[in-house]
Amino acid sequence: MTNTSNIENQSIERYLRRDRLPHIWCAGCGIGPTAGCFLRAIGRDEIDPDKLALVSGIGCTGRVAGYIKLDSFHTTHGRAIPFATGLKLANPELNVVVFSGDGDLVAIGGNHLIHAARRNIDMTVICVNNFNYGMTGGQAAPTSPLEARTTTTRYGNFEPPFNLPYLVSASGASYVARWTALHIRELEKAIAEAMIKPGFSFIEVISPCPVVYGRMNKEPEGLDSMRYYQERSIVRNGADLRDVDIDLNGPIVVGKFVDREYPTLGDNLRQVSIRAKEKAQTKAKGKI
Repeated sequence: MTNTSNIENQSIERYLRRDRLPHIWCAGCGIGPTAGCFLRAIGRDEIDPDKLALVSGIGCTGRVAGYIKLDSFHTTHGRAIPFATGLKLANPELNVVVFSGDGDLVAIGGNHLIHAARRNIDMTVICVNNFNYGMTGGQAAPTSPLEARTTTTRYGNFEPPFNLPYLVSASGASYVARWTALHIRELEKAIAEAMIKPGFSFIEVISPCPVVYGRMNKEPEGLDSMRYYQERSIVRNGADLRDVDIDLNGPIVVGKFVDREYPTLGDNLRQVSIRAKEKAQTKAKGKI
């Protein structure tokens, strides 16, 4: 009998740059399991790895692109989405995936995020949200919950955080989901769905940062930190996104929230091109 876990491990290892291991992620960090879900998702029959481009920015999650054996690009801070947009416009056949953190995508890259969703660009964005800037010292981020302690909010965060699913859905995304790093099967399925979904797909992955954010907010250590987030989760597919804010130590609403059909940026460009050609032909006939 074939061992299923051995088959999965072989599938994952096929896409790893093993010469760059061991990785830099801390014990209890959820980025590794999230990357594993991505690797298993691209092993599915409907995903062609030869047409897959992986883009990341700066930060702990941004290191994913360097460990995965695909056409991958490690861009400057906050610029993963515009770089990915250029790839998609230059070669529409590419399956473009952006894999980065909340600081990179939502803080310095926030404007790019909402406009990519508004345009419904055909790409998948996987945002690992650990509620702080983990790599640079644990500073507050636009996702840090109110009253959360970080290295720049020692007495508690006083700025309201973004509700990311609500933000990208309101901006125009076609697919929106949120899972924790330990919802392994659900997350793998969501990533696979997102990569074949036309339009802008966004998956938020709630992940602990046990060394900085977790320690400052007295969360469990190691693997228990991931279990802590998973156990606080409430699965609510199709939830009203106005109600999925994350409070400090409060429940985390997860699920597939949005799956709808919208014209993509490519669709709109083709329609404009067709109309322009028809207008030019009509004008040319009038001159004959």
